[in-house]
Amino acid sequence: MKHWQSIIQHIEETTGQAFSVMKQRVVAGGSINNAFVITGDDGEQYFVKINHAGQLPMFQAEVRGLQALASSHSIRVPNPVCFGDDGMQSYIVLEYLDLSGSANQTELGEQLATMHRVQADQFGWGIDNTIGATHQPNHKTDNWVDFWRDQRLGFQLQLAADNGYGGELQSLGEKLLVDMPKLFTDRVIRPSMLHGDLWGGNVAGLSDGTPVVYDPAFYYGDREADLAMTYVFGGFTADFYASYQSTYPLDDGFAVRKTFYNTYHIINHLNMFGGGYHNQSINMLEQVLAEIS
Repeated sequence: MKHWQSIIQHIEETTGQAFSVMKQRVVAGGSINNAFVITGDDGEQYFVKINHAGQLPMFQAEVRGLQALASSHSIRVPNPVCFGDDGMQSYIVLEYLDLSGSANQTELGEQLATMHRVQADQFGWGIDNTIGATHQPNHKTDNWVDFWRDQRLGFQLQLAADNGYGGELQSLGEKLLVDMPKLFTDRVIRPSMLHGDLWGGNVAGLSDGTPVVYDPAFYYGDREADLAMTYVFGGFTADFYASYQSTYPLDDGFAVRKTFYNTYHIINHLNMFGGGYHNQSINMLEQVLAEIS
């Protein structure tokens, strides 16, 4: 328990209550951090994520992202308790939520649409963060096409080149970077509050079905980018999409832009996990280019 002492002390300092760990349970499923649920002698529980020392900025950005999402008063997120780096490890402590239920998909669609109506003056955010384990730049700008070209798709393509993925991936990517303004003709894009990493694994439900989202890669951008990612790995139902559409209807052409936005995430998976995503990345780039040619 020696390496837990700083975390426990931080919990006590933040809450003003004594805390003694009686039970510690490993939580499976995370590919980036080690995750635990700790239970005190009074039954109080916390969710803790731990990484190696030096990952404090990642957890700091997660805390700020959760706080921003909570400020929209639209959708439930776990409340951050504290975060820190004791020289041996970095960590974040969150309120423990019993996510034993299935998220009510109708509520989830309506709440996400409500969150997307919260807007900023510029695209991006005040700090950079991560998408998975990958650095995600968020420098503020007034131009959405420039933002996505330079800080999303172009950024991932450069990482892919650095990782040895050249050839067809790069030639298709470069063509799409040039042609991408065609996807936004006659669209007025506003900087909406985005979760940023909205796949099915980052959504769950309380026992009563109340939707909960977590692990954000927060920034302000085109709301379609959030909606697009819900299609990547499944987990969202027809009720979710119908509810979102009735609350905040999407613009025409989303079907093509959906694939376009998701190239960012698939190329990121290529950069994080390797060649299994190479052909999928190429196929998606080809598909978008065929649609706008």
